[in-house]
Amino acid sequence: MRIGELSRRTSLSRDTIRYYEKRGLIKAGPSISEFNNYKEYPESVLRRLLLIKETKTFGFSLNEIGELLDLIDRNEANCHIFEEKIQAKLQDLERQIQDLRQMQQQILRQAEKARGICLPLRIETNCRTFTKFGQIH
Repeated sequence: MRIGELSRRTSLSRDTIRYYEKRGLIKAGPSISEFNNYKEYPESVLRRLLLIKETKTFGFSLNEIGELLDLIDRNEANCHIFEEKIQAKLQDLERQIQDLRQMQQQILRQAEKARGICLPLRIETNCRTFTKFGQIH
């Protein structure tokens, strides 16, 4: 099948499919004709694209997906390895959540400071909370 058919069946743009090919995640078959650059993609590429699309919903990066695809290609993507990858992704996600919670607390503290400083001031003046960030102490 050609790239247009792949695009339609996967809901991925042609550019995305070409990008995945450039990254080595998929491989096209030979060109259909020597006079044009149309490529023929086998059914296995459709299945691989659907797998890539589904794996992205787990939050895996394209590099991580490439590693998983390599394991599949070598017939080494057993359930234990996949479980390890999922657990590592969950731990990474938990770290990101913790970082975001810390950032949220910092923003809340700064907002509270700003309210305390700015309330008595006129609206036309610059907020002292923000202007002090550029001052050298």
